[in-house]
Amino acid sequence: MANHGDLNHARRSIPRLGACLVLCAGVAAIGGLATVPQIGGWYAGLAKPPWTPPNSVFPIAWSILYFLMALSLWRLWDRATPSIPRRRALSLFMAQLALNAMWSPIFFGLHAISAGLAIILALVVLVAATILQSAKTDRLAAILLIPYLVWVCYAMTLNVAIAALNP
Repeated sequence: MANHGDLNHARRSIPRLGACLVLCAGVAAIGGLATVPQIGGWYAGLAKPPWTPPNSVFPIAWSILYFLMALSLWRLWDRATPSIPRRRALSLFMAQLALNAMWSPIFFGLHAISAGLAIILALVVLVAATILQSAKTDRLAAILLIPYLVWVCYAMTLNVAIAALNP
């Protein structure tokens, strides 16, 4: 039989998970709104490197990554013991999420390839810092962000190449 503390934690935990999912889905929506209108026009006209995946790969990859990000955030918020490392991990998470939300409107919406590159370079650094800080308080939260870091590094190579190929 579950004790009273377990029930209280479950009552708090489920809404927190929902909030994390909604937050990450909101950032995904911002990116999608800026990106989708540009795919067939401006983006299609750019010179791209040979390692660019088909356009259909991006929404699948990002959906998975945003889900993993939401789980990581939830673990930091709900499962990790309150501490200075946890607070730092949450702050870094929010900072990288803000940069993530900025990239698509800048790159796709404003067609600002170089500004997008500056943002994604900073994003790589912040995601790596978030992983390192998260590992101090919840190892699984950190592990959940590794695919995201790998993908953002890959996306950075695409952004670098697009900037070089489209001066």
